[in-house]
Amino acid sequence: MELLFLRDEDMRQAQELLLLACRAFGNVIDPALQECGLGHAHYRIMQTVALQPGIAVGTLLDVLGITKQSMSRTLGELVSHGLLRHETTPQDRRRRCLHLSARGAEIENRLFSLQREVLLRVYRNAGGRAVDGFRRVMRGLIDESAMPGVSTDALHPPDRSSS
Repeated sequence: MELLFLRDEDMRQAQELLLLACRAFGNVIDPALQECGLGHAHYRIMQTVALQPGIAVGTLLDVLGITKQSMSRTLGELVSHGLLRHETTPQDRRRRCLHLSARGAEIENRLFSLQREVLLRVYRNAGGRAVDGFRRVMRGLIDESAMPGVSTDALHPPDRSSS
């Protein structure tokens, strides 16, 4: 195992890079969000539902770490715009599961495509080892956070054996 000697300046730089990278990555979709009359909160919900179709509202709250009041307003807007629908489960009529509508899936995919293009360029420029290291760091940050409802156990590296 390789030893790292990191100073506070290194940690401050990492913190600043994470902050600026998250901001820049989010800004990639700003024009498209504005065109659709949506904000980042709408997209975070749509993105999470696209990744986990049928996610329960309570689980979504845990994953996103937002208040019920904030999510209720944003969910209501997505439903009223016909981008999201909620269904009750036959096992428990109180449990509401979320799904993107066809139009919601189309918009989410368009927004994802914009960010995917940025990731593709950056990943290609960084190379495979850097991408692997980046993923390990991101998973480590998630695991260290002890966020309820969020686990990297389900996040396995893509299988490239058939490539």
